[in-house]
Amino acid sequence: MHNKLHRSLVEAVILSLTEIFIEKRYADKVIERTLASDPRMGGRDRAFIAENVYDLVRWWRLIGFLSDVEEENDKRAIRQRVATWFQRKGVQLPDWLIDYHIPNDVLEKRMHEAKKIPAVLHSVPDWLYELGVEHLGAKKWLHELENLNEQAELVIRVNTLKTTRHELKEMLDDHGMNGQTSKKFPDAILLERKGSLFGLTEFRNGFFEVQDAGSQAIAPFMRVAPGMRVIDACAGAGGKTLHIASLMEGKGKIVAMDIEGHKLEELKRRARRNGVQNIETKVIDDSKAIKRLANSADRLLLDAPCSGLGVLRRNPDAKWKLTPEFIEKVQNTQAEILQSYQQMLKPGGMMVYATCSILPGENELQVQKFLANNKNFELVEEQHLWPSDGFDGFYMALIKKN
Repeated sequence: MHNKLHRSLVEAVILSLTEIFIEKRYADKVIERTLASDPRMGGRDRAFIAENVYDLVRWWRLIGFLSDVEEENDKRAIRQRVATWFQRKGVQLPDWLIDYHIPNDVLEKRMHEAKKIPAVLHSVPDWLYELGVEHLGAKKWLHELENLNEQAELVIRVNTLKTTRHELKEMLDDHGMNGQTSKKFPDAILLERKGSLFGLTEFRNGFFEVQDAGSQAIAPFMRVAPGMRVIDACAGAGGKTLHIASLMEGKGKIVAMDIEGHKLEELKRRARRNGVQNIETKVIDDSKAIKRLANSADRLLLDAPCSGLGVLRRNPDAKWKLTPEFIEKVQNTQAEILQSYQQMLKPGGMMVYATCSILPGENELQVQKFLANNKNFELVEEQHLWPSDGFDGFYMALIKKN
């Protein structure tokens, strides 16, 4: 933390928050654009902007409560929040923020009040707090919320088609990026945050991808083997698709599908960098795209759209954009995807249904409903990864078609 606040950096934080909360833009895109706007900016300055924007987004409601502007989202209220944030961190406010100073005893009194209101203390909307309590119980939900309010770890996945984890770790250590490995996630390296990864030769050569450890658990869970025919039906930009390709040692065939063509274009670019040649992409533009592939897959991945409640560490702005209506709508979409996409699986084949949510209604209840309506399917195994395990929250179910 800079003990002395540099005006240009604080203004960049304020401007980013204005875009996120007033213009309703996505935090990751806003930060990306802010950091690209001034090429002279050094690594420490970039880290200062990114970390403070993400932390303020994360604690938006609590800081608003302490600042007495909880209900307000105008430019003055944003400045007030930012000033209170730095004041709480023990930074002396400079002249150009001094008008927003709140006496420390007042702040302490408000903090004492906040501790009596869990939704304020953990900085989530009331409806979301209540939903979590209803579905997970107060104790479990509060435990997960505490973990969701921490900064996300920086985790990469080694591309085993090009190198080994041991070799990659040594290369990164040479760059001063000290990596830790984990027995539980055999392709993962946890990094201390230093510098930009995307500028490294190792990244440009396709030796690794940035992918959270929780997300890295899904491809191995599918039990793929070289030579199989695999369909990844909600592939997006393909983080899990590329992991599947490396587990298949580049042998066999992967069909990557998505309703958004631009995401598949990004997947093609990443596949070229990763040296993966056995992926074919298909845009799902109507139900025929699914029917044409009936009974063709040994393995099928349905990484379904979801509320994203398991990945709030990484996308803290999602909790301010989510609505109860969206969660209900996404559950209907999940049920439709399960019911419609399962036809692509061969008899004897297995599919994985996965979400980055921790709500039972998007996870095990969804699977139970599907199994009740489809007697020729059986549950082989299911797994929960909770944010309190240290990484992103995921659910996955391995389902066999008899």
